[in-house]
Amino acid sequence: MHHYTALIIPLLILFIVSHGLYKKLAVYEEFVDGAKEGFTTAVRIIPYLVAILFAIAMFRASGAMESLINLIEPVFVFFGIPPETLPMAIIRPMTGSGSVAVLADLIETHGDDSLIVKIAATMFGSTETTFYVLAVYFGSINIKKTGYALQAGLIADLVGFIAAVSVCYWYFS
Repeated sequence: MHHYTALIIPLLILFIVSHGLYKKLAVYEEFVDGAKEGFTTAVRIIPYLVAILFAIAMFRASGAMESLINLIEPVFVFFGIPPETLPMAIIRPMTGSGSVAVLADLIETHGDDSLIVKIAATMFGSTETTFYVLAVYFGSINIKKTGYALQAGLIADLVGFIAAVSVCYWYFS
């Protein structure tokens, strides 16, 4: 079975090209036009990407993250949530790569089979990089009013965090 999985991508490409030829499309020209559009989009989002990455770096370097952790930690303890997962809860809505680093640090510190790591990994998989999405994707298409999207995204992240903790306690305890 494993050997056949290597064929999925080539077969998908063959299917797309064959379907395009069947529909009498200029497949190569369409591909090149799409690549140009993708490159243009990538160039257009660079300022937004730099801005969000700078903001995240400043948030961490200024000590604001540490202050926020100290402020929220008693709430986590009260609800029985391991406070070690708090950095994941804070960083995940901001950046995917930053949350991968948090998860890697938790794995190194607590071991890959610990409940703390399982909760953090489930948080990682059940939430979105809300601020990153708003800054980069909304910014790239000039959407300025993101209030409701921000609220909906953060509520969804909160629900994802709560569900991650609940499911992990239910399944792994």
